[in-house]
Parts: sequence; C-alpha cells; structure tokens
Amino acid sequence: MHIDIHSHVIPQRVVTAIEADPKQFRARIEGDGAARKMVHAQGYVYPLSAEFHRPEAKLEAMDRKGIDISVISPAPPMFCYWADADAALELAALVNDGVADMVATKPSRLRGMAIVPMQHPDAAVAELERVVKAYNFKAVEIGTSIEGAQLAEERFRPLLRRASELGVFVFAHPYYVSAKAGLEAYYLTNLIGNPLDTTVMLANLMFSGRLDELPDLKLVLAHGGGFLPYQIGRLVHGHKVRAEAKKITRSSPKDLLKQVYFDSLVFEPQALRYLIDLVGADHVCIGTDAPFDMADDNPRATIECVPGISEQECACVRCGTALKLLRET
Repeated sequence: MHIDIHSHVIPQRVVTAIEADPKQFRARIEGDGAARKMVHAQGYVYPLSAEFHRPEAKLEAMDRKGIDISVISPAPPMFCYWADADAALELAALVNDGVADMVATKPSRLRGMAIVPMQHPDAAVAELERVVKAYNFKAVEIGTSIEGAQLAEERFRPLLRRASELGVFVFAHPYYVSAKAGLEAYYLTNLIGNPLDTTVMLANLMFSGRLDELPDLKLVLAHGGGFLPYQIGRLVHGHKVRAEAKKITRSSPKDLLKQVYFDSLVFEPQALRYLIDLVGADHVCIGTDAPFDMADDNPRATIECVPGISEQECACVRCGTALKLLRET
C-alpha cells in the first residue's frame, strides 16, 4: 500500500463560492474549461485542474501514480489568515465541509485534513473540535507562519495542545512567501522561500521550548522539512556554544528533531536517504504535493531509488508511518 499525506484540493463548493463572490476569498477564476486558472490577490496564479475539485479526477491521478490512499488537504491559499474572526470561521467551515464532501465519495481511498482560522485561536480550536466530531478527521493543516507571526508564539499553543489531545496530526505547510530580497526572480519565492519558511518555523519551535511542552504532538513537515534537517549540526553546535540558543530549552535540537515527521518531497535520492538515516523511516512518509507543478509524479520510484533502502524502511515510508499518524494501525 502507498499513502500520500501531501495531496491538495480546492473543493467544488469553494470553487462555486469563489465564482459567486470573488471578494470573499480574495480570489477569482479566469478562463474556461481546461484553461481555467485560479488567481489570488496575494499573487498566486495556477491552473484550476480537475484534480483539485473533482474526486474522480483525484482518484484517476492516484491510480496513475500508484497511490492507494490520499490524505487530502486544502491548497494553502485557502487558509485565509487575513480574514476577521467571523469570516475566517465561515470560510474554514466551508472549505472543511467541502473536503468532507470529497472524502464521502470514496472513503476507502480518501482521508480528510482540515484547516482552521489560526489568526483567531479560540475559533481555530472550535473548528478543529467540530471537524473531529462531525467527520472524524485525523489531521489539520496549518501554515508555517500566520500573516508573519511565528507558530511558536504563545497564542497558538492552545491549538497545538488541543490537536495533541485529540490525537490529530498537524501538517505544517508554507502559507505564502512574499517578495524578499534575493528571491524576486526565478520562482525562488517557492524554490527557496517555502523550505526556508519551514526551517524558520521549526527552529523557533525548538528553541522556544514549544516542542518540549508538547511531547505528544504529531508535527508533520512538508517538503522534507525544508533546510533544517540538513543543517541540524549547525543548530546543535549553536545550542552548545550560544547563550541565546539555550536560554529556554536544554533539549538538543537533534533530539527534538526526532519528535517530528517529514514527507518525502526532496527530489533527490541521496537527500531522502540522509533524512531516513537522521530521523528514522518511521518518521518519513510519502508526500506528492499534487496537483501543483512542483509535485512528485512518481512517488513509488522516489522510494525505490533511495540508495540501500531496506524492505522495512520501504514499508514505513510507503504506508507504515502514515497509518501510524492516521491511527489506522
């Protein structure tokens, strides 16, 4: 079995809502048929492929890639962290109900992942509790930052704690990387900016003591965890020699790293080999990022190409880790 924990959707009821009132989502849909594209006020433009909103298209794509189960998550522009409390809760509920609609068409192959209005922590906790009760969702997707605020901030701890208590795993995905010096050209806002945002988020969670406070939190990182796993030695050294880094936590960043889970989306067999060696295959699972153009279209080959990968490691990455996160073992 192969399980993909990083597969995006924009449910049909959301597409319909955007068409009816573009201002509500700060987005619009342009073009017709196969040429339709989604245009966001923040700067995102991408094809509105059928796989985003038609369950049968998602399943066809899964079959083509050899994926048996996908944990479907809203595309990050759906986070709507800019919205006020009432609108944010309404939009999150609309998206989550749409995800549940898609899961209901093929529950044997689709699992749902919710979003929550992180900018309003009380509403975020309420929406998380609602989708767990109503739909039995086992995962919630949050941005690596919330309109510039770090996830390590005190105000976000209730959501992280409640997710931990409910046994819901938290999938942290970059939200939006605006123009930054040096990243303006060549699509570097995604190629470097997205993994950089994940790196910054995890470092702050480590050094702030948040991971110490939430040892049972199941935190899953997109894109192989950004750059942090591959610079973990630098963080460990800094924690030893710099007072700033060890001011709050005595835990080594390398030990804290082993509390975290990662998808396989690194596009380099040697890098995936290193990640497995560093954190264990039981903390790595398939992530495709479908249907964006930065997706891994052959995840089975990705695993098979890892140098020296054992059958036990394969079993973990293919499905074992995901089944553990979904509590289906």
